[in-house]
Amino acid sequence: MNELPQQLANGLILGAMYGLIAIGYTMVYGIVQLINFAHGEIFMVGGFGALTVHLALPSGMSLLLALPLMLLGAVVVAVLVGVAAERFAYRPLRGAPRLAPLITAIGLSIALQQAVWKWYPEGNKARVFPQFKGGSLDILGATVQRGDLFVIAAAPVCMIALGFFVARTRSGRAMQATAQDPDTAKLMGVNTDRIIVLAFAIGAAFAGVAAVAYGLRTGEVQFRMGFILGLKAFTAAVLGGIGNIYGAMLGGLVLGVAEALATGYVEEIPGMQQFGGGAWKDVWAFVLLILVLLLRPQGLLGERVADRA
Repeated sequence: MNELPQQLANGLILGAMYGLIAIGYTMVYGIVQLINFAHGEIFMVGGFGALTVHLALPSGMSLLLALPLMLLGAVVVAVLVGVAAERFAYRPLRGAPRLAPLITAIGLSIALQQAVWKWYPEGNKARVFPQFKGGSLDILGATVQRGDLFVIAAAPVCMIALGFFVARTRSGRAMQATAQDPDTAKLMGVNTDRIIVLAFAIGAAFAGVAAVAYGLRTGEVQFRMGFILGLKAFTAAVLGGIGNIYGAMLGGLVLGVAEALATGYVEEIPGMQQFGGGAWKDVWAFVLLILVLLLRPQGLLGERVADRA
């Protein structure tokens, strides 16, 4: 029990990062019913965008001063890739059977991985990402690294800003209308193409923020990092209720805490020693997903079909 605050802190930090990535999945699916499996690689290129900005800055520059520029670089690169993917890969297939854009997303994912591996210097190796120097902080009995403070602050700020945008702005209301009924929204004067591009851009921007958080937490970025984190974020989106932006964040937090608790406590259960530790954390994450979908198929915050009817 003495380790519980630490495990909860680890889980919440990891879950906030999952949630930031998961928002991209759930926004795109909520509007165009598309699962963008290349979103994990958009997260990855955002990390390399931040690293590129850092390498271009003066070597003695403080990370605290460099961080806003790195964050801007990550967001800009991720948004450009996300918008380009929508325009050239997904829009031509908008009226095609659903299998076509799904296969395209997988192909785009592989293409982005290989592009970074081929064209970035030593892209096949993990690249060192800058980290804050200094000791860790003690917060409510848990030890938190200085780099983790970024995602602790960024996740709620991003969610509050997104909630305000969707609820209070003209574009946000148009986004809600397009998600509910794109044909009727178009008849009412909503430019649905622009709204879809906006959804891709916002999701990609959140992925860029998550990429900076990942780099600060782990101290590295590499071209394969988007695959497993993208899969986890998609799991979080489904867990929270695919199409619900608050559900995506909630699903990420639940998934992160479940992973941390499983890593720390499953091996303490008699007869379960071989199923504990970090090697099994991914397994327990998907076990949780299966249990939630068995009991509540629409996810934690998703609506049932009967509710919509």
